[in-house]
Amino acid sequence: MSRRTAVVTGGAGFIGSHLCDVLTRTGFAVVCVDNFLTGSRSNIEHLRGTEHFELIEQDVNDKLAVADEVDVVFHLASPASPADYLRHPIPTLSVGSIGTLNALELAKERGARFVLASTSEVYGDPHQHPQTESYWGNVNPIGPRSVYDEAKRFAEAATAAYRREYGTNTAITRIFNTYGPRMRTDDGRAVPAFVTRALAGQPLQVAGDGSQSRSLCYVDDTVAGLLAVAESSHPGPVNLGTEDERTVLDIAQLVLGLTGSTAGIEFVDLPQDDPARRRPDTTVAREAFGWEPRTTAEDGLAATIAWFTRQLTSGAVR
Repeated sequence: MSRRTAVVTGGAGFIGSHLCDVLTRTGFAVVCVDNFLTGSRSNIEHLRGTEHFELIEQDVNDKLAVADEVDVVFHLASPASPADYLRHPIPTLSVGSIGTLNALELAKERGARFVLASTSEVYGDPHQHPQTESYWGNVNPIGPRSVYDEAKRFAEAATAAYRREYGTNTAITRIFNTYGPRMRTDDGRAVPAFVTRALAGQPLQVAGDGSQSRSLCYVDDTVAGLLAVAESSHPGPVNLGTEDERTVLDIAQLVLGLTGSTAGIEFVDLPQDDPARRRPDTTVAREAFGWEPRTTAEDGLAATIAWFTRQLTSGAVR
């Protein structure tokens, strides 16, 4: 039986590299496409040279140069943290628009399943809580976060249009607050910022009063959700996240407890358009695929802290 081939754009990124790992372990030939704007070679170094893994170093804003037959395209390419998309606003808009169209064209040409990694950011600062897939969102189209929010909203529109116009086998997933090993220390998201400061004995910086909520989903669970969607015929959108909603202050205090840090917490200004509440309704994923997160915040954060500790000890911190 021949191996199926999966293309993963953004495959050297945080979630993308974990997805490449699981795909290779479960019998896929994997083509990883990345230009390393925010991805890291270290994330996929252990896969280099293996028989069924290929790296194509290119910008997905160019036509994808994939020679083989393709069974599924996972489109994850994009800066995904506030620090990255504020630093790279135009590339973020480009990869969400031109890059998505190129990835969709590849799927259309090869008759492949297409899975878009969209984001909870399409809901903006939501007026509906928890957020269901039918909610249209509350997004500031010209604010600093808009380059990411609107790029993903365009990507969703393009994915739906390809399904309607060409019959392309597409699916949209909306990923919520994923965390875990291989996050960069400087990517601006709460978990790596809290963990690295706690391990360094520095106070954890909490924006505002910390009452804004997030729903942390461990990366292994997110990848399992992406694979479940890929193996189905469901068009989405599908929320992938946990319904375990916690305040940012609670998350900071949990990190302090798990690391044994006594550095405490300091409060800093709240960023513009920072969502006040974030929790997915995961009924669709649960009923359609039997998917739900299995990793508790305590276990996931403990594994993440252990990984960052090894990175700091070895001097391999990014």
